[in-house]
Amino acid sequence: MENLSVRGKTFVGKVVSAKMHKTVVVEWERRTLIPKFERYEKRRSKVSAHNPEEINAQEGDIVKIQETRPLSKTKNFAVVEIMTKAGEQK
Repeated sequence: MENLSVRGKTFVGKVVSAKMHKTVVVEWERRTLIPKFERYEKRRSKVSAHNPEEINAQEGDIVKIQETRPLSKTKNFAVVEIMTKAGEQK
């Protein structure tokens, strides 16, 4: 991967948008505890991630992203690998 050092947090999520140049929007679900009701609720997180040309993730792919230095105003993550392609999901 084009000499981009990755460090910090790692997430696995689904690519929901691949319309930008070399950028994808990745979304994943997380569970948050509501102490009053002692229950969990589902919430979603979305981040913009750098999509290198050699990886070229498309919409619907399940990808692993990892934190990196700030690449732009909104991009602090980079796609490290594609876990599942969009057509291969069951």
